[in-house]
Amino acid sequence: MAARGRIVSFRLPPLPTIREIIKLYNLRAEKQLSQNFLLDLRLTDKIVRQAGNLRNAYVCEVGPGPGGITRSILNSGVAELLVVEKDTRFIPGLQLMAEAAPGKIRIVHGDILTFNMERAFPKQFRNEWEIGLPNVHIIGNLPFSVSTPLIIKWLENIANRDGPFVFGRTQMILTFQKEVAERLTASTSSRQRSRLSVMSQYLCNVKSCFTIPGRAFVPKPKVDVGVVRITPLERPQINQPFKLVEKVVRCAFSFRRKYCRRGLETLFPEAQRLQLTERMFDAADVDPTLCPTQLSIPHFRNLCDAYSLLCKEDANLFTYNYREELGHKRLYRKDKSHRDEKEEIKLLTLETTAA
Repeated sequence: MAARGRIVSFRLPPLPTIREIIKLYNLRAEKQLSQNFLLDLRLTDKIVRQAGNLRNAYVCEVGPGPGGITRSILNSGVAELLVVEKDTRFIPGLQLMAEAAPGKIRIVHGDILTFNMERAFPKQFRNEWEIGLPNVHIIGNLPFSVSTPLIIKWLENIANRDGPFVFGRTQMILTFQKEVAERLTASTSSRQRSRLSVMSQYLCNVKSCFTIPGRAFVPKPKVDVGVVRITPLERPQINQPFKLVEKVVRCAFSFRRKYCRRGLETLFPEAQRLQLTERMFDAADVDPTLCPTQLSIPHFRNLCDAYSLLCKEDANLFTYNYREELGHKRLYRKDKSHRDEKEEIKLLTLETTAA
């Protein structure tokens, strides 16, 4: 019987070590791509174990690089592993691994931000959202440069139940820069509470698994790395369109050191700002003097519901952009100042001519 917690369902035949793969193909981590290699297979095994039992599962690995986590996923007994790698230099090493595990790996040379995840696996593996979790997983040691835009993209996919979530409530085990991991999991009133905290937690159960010290990576990053498990909720805690929730949350945190009223009033045009802000807070029954970090998910639910009702009264309200209005005002002031200056020069010229 296998030792408890160990990954022994399937074993790859003898292969060069990850270090040897790196030397063999002259691989170097690209700083501009935020690449850091994880070479310790004990740690890659530990990451993969956070996904639970992967026997006969279908897994998509994001950015496998030289293939450390890839080996651990294969050793867990998956039915199929799809790897999506943007960097051409890593493809030969991944092909070597695919040859060692016939029929187990599909390699896609492409960008995960544009890859159509709805076609990742056969349609028969789709699971009804409310019934349970599908045997489909996403695992990845994400480059720091793409981690935040990628998770925001996937959160919108969760809200719309498309992309990798057409298969159901697909679970994710992902690595993030420790600060980002802390934001994802930050509770109400935490110093790390942010837009990312609210957007992820209203849609998902987000759990911090463990932290990997920076020294475990090659090259060593300046920060530690957090491993996070993200599981979509059966029902979102805010029942409004993703774009509306994102706008309300973004505005709330745009002035994070001030009362939440300061940020949320930017949802409304200047001419109606005072009246509509008061109506929204009254309808939501939220204290406008709370700091953004003190707003809980129920607070945001009430605010989003109140804002939605105001948008239904005025169809143009949702498309209003505070930054655009601010920009127009600045241009107007600049143009007016320029006109006044020209008028002043004209008057001085007339006075001089008359004299």
